[in-house]
Amino acid sequence: MYLSDVLTIPCNLAGLPGLSLPCGLDSKGLPIGAQLLAPPLAEPLLFRAARACEKLIGFDQRPPEQGLAGSAGK
Repeated sequence: MYLSDVLTIPCNLAGLPGLSLPCGLDSKGLPIGAQLLAPPLAEPLLFRAARACEKLIGFDQRPPEQGLAGSAGK
């Protein structure tokens, strides 16, 4: 098992639906995410909650291009 999976495996072992949701960028332009979990067989609830979070945080907006282009040359 890879160490990067340590925080996502428990919901799978417990049989809970879960998803990772991008929440924005930190001060260095790195992505920040959140993990949402729901009760067993409650995928529709999970998707509605994720969509509500996307609307609140402005998920549909793209990050500024200079943040992405500036890191490519480093």
